[in-house]
Amino acid sequence: NTAMAAHITDAHRRFLQVLMSNGITEASEARKLHQHCCETDKVYYAHDKLDDFISTINSHLQPLFMQIRKGISEDDGRAHYAVVNLAKTEVTKMASDYTEMELELFRKAMDLIILSENGFASSTDILNLADQLKTKKMKKKEAEQVLKVFVEDKWLSEKNGEYTLHTRCIIEMEQYILSNYQDVARKCNLCHSLAIQSQVCESCGIGMHLPCVRKYFRGQTEPRCPKCNEFWSCDIP
Repeated sequence: NTAMAAHITDAHRRFLQVLMSNGITEASEARKLHQHCCETDKVYYAHDKLDDFISTINSHLQPLFMQIRKGISEDDGRAHYAVVNLAKTEVTKMASDYTEMELELFRKAMDLIILSENGFASSTDILNLADQLKTKKMKKKEAEQVLKVFVEDKWLSEKNGEYTLHTRCIIEMEQYILSNYQDVARKCNLCHSLAIQSQVCESCGIGMHLPCVRKYFRGQTEPRCPKCNEFWSCDIP
């Protein structure tokens, strides 16, 4: 469609290339990149038009089954952008980068993280599964290296020997996780993104990201669930 193609500029292309090579980009960086690309290409720039700029790119990515998606970091609530391949929503999108054995370890780590109470799995628990892989048993030393690579490639995050899903993984695999873990995967009641590290209402079972909990209950003397209005019994982070 030539009418549509006219709207895309080198600035859009440059922005998309950087986003793809980064894997994931924090919103403040994306805003700087937006300005830089527009100024370099001498096209109209407005600081509050990043979402429109991204929509234009997305309309061109649609036939390629790709999309720039926004998600929030479960750590600090900051927005991030990642390019998602919609044709491969499953762990298979990682298949070109990792061996079947490595992928199996990733799936097992993912199971532990998603089925846990707090959205974390200890390295000990993950490494204990390394010698139970169907493809081929993995030595602990080898498994430690593989986990390191998953952290470097931004599929997992690690803090004090505890692993959780990286923001990039959550943005890219949201659909896969929601359909494969229907009984346990939930969206945050406030921002409606998938919540892995979350607090859950003891009365009605809704979940909220920790940064969303913090924001929602700020300044409230008696925190009450936004859905059922019962007392929120978890400690406010």
